[in-house]
Amino acid sequence: MPEDHALQALPDPSPTLLVELEGIYRDLHANPELSMQEQRTSGMAAAWLRRHGYDVTEGVGGTGVVGLLRNGDGPTVLLRADMDALPIKESTGLAYASDRTGTDRFGQATSIAHACGHDMHIVWLMGATRILSENRGVWRGTVMAVFQPGEETGQGARAMIEDGMVKRFPKPDVCLGQHVMPLSAGQIGWHIGAMLSAGDSWEVTLFGRGAHGSMPQKSVDPVVMAASAVMRLQTVVSREVAMTDSAVVTVGTMQAGTNENIIPDHALLRLNVRTFKDEVRTRVLGAIKRILEAEAEASGAPTPPTFSVLSEFPLTRNDAAATQKAVQALERRFGNERVVEVGSATASEDFGLFGTAWNVPSVFWVVGGIDPDIYRKAQAAGKVDELPANHAPNFAPVIDPTLRTGIATMLAVAGAWLQAA
Repeated sequence: MPEDHALQALPDPSPTLLVELEGIYRDLHANPELSMQEQRTSGMAAAWLRRHGYDVTEGVGGTGVVGLLRNGDGPTVLLRADMDALPIKESTGLAYASDRTGTDRFGQATSIAHACGHDMHIVWLMGATRILSENRGVWRGTVMAVFQPGEETGQGARAMIEDGMVKRFPKPDVCLGQHVMPLSAGQIGWHIGAMLSAGDSWEVTLFGRGAHGSMPQKSVDPVVMAASAVMRLQTVVSREVAMTDSAVVTVGTMQAGTNENIIPDHALLRLNVRTFKDEVRTRVLGAIKRILEAEAEASGAPTPPTFSVLSEFPLTRNDAAATQKAVQALERRFGNERVVEVGSATASEDFGLFGTAWNVPSVFWVVGGIDPDIYRKAQAAGKVDELPANHAPNFAPVIDPTLRTGIATMLAVAGAWLQAA
């Protein structure tokens, strides 16, 4: 079924607006900023909102921006976009690829790239806020536009909430968010219930006893200890999680030593866990701690390992009634062929914290960003998993139709609450 423009109270983005937003997108993509460092990006978002008549508050939770557009009596709808980029070197080969560098949260020098698509999220919300501002005659209520920092590290939503967001701004009737994903561009995916997994990241230090590389008998080697622990951690999912449940355990960082003939005195691991059930999360995290402590003891470590939490992401859960309302609006606007139910994804988000903080329903959906021809060929060849995905150095959504679709989806869903009778 083609898009039914007769049912649209809020218009699609105009060609002129799309050209303007494409320019902003290319700028944002070429100038990414790391989590909680989004000074330039948040400044651009705030200036855009002011230009279009929003009451703007900057510096919420650090670099967060909240814009309010009041338009008579009616529901309050929160629309959210995240702003931060990743500590990764881009390899897309795009003319507007990032060559930016900076310092990450661990104090390490790093390249920076928008390898997760948050730059696209920013211009989606920019487009939606402008169209809402310019078409106040067809809707009633209050729009709360939230440009959020620090999603990648799980800091941003918490920081905004801890900065008094719930008391400083009106309570929304619904919180709405969306994410570009490696689906065919123009496709929209939804799911009721657990849309995204919970995520936990830990930093673990294993302690040994340093020595000369030629005198291993004088050492307690933390490299061997860490290597053994990493291999044993692979059994947590395969042997401690039921086949009817699911979990992912990833060791993303393993650091030890400075020279080939020096046995170091400690090793550092950074690991990530994804789960969909509280009881599975508790069991997996407990198993990880047990294994690391046991490996240290088995190695004769002089000190037990230390554990610190890097991030905690809640389960992203879509409210059933609100999601059904959103899906109906999307199907009216795009047709059943483009709006499809997808399964739960193992990625994680902090978006759900907003709905929890206000105790209101949330809806989070995904929008495809892979060139449709490329996706179709990969699908036919059974190679969809080989396409660049979020957090890969060569991931970047195709601008058209991803930009246009994401603005339209946000307007369609927001309009389900805001459109005047």
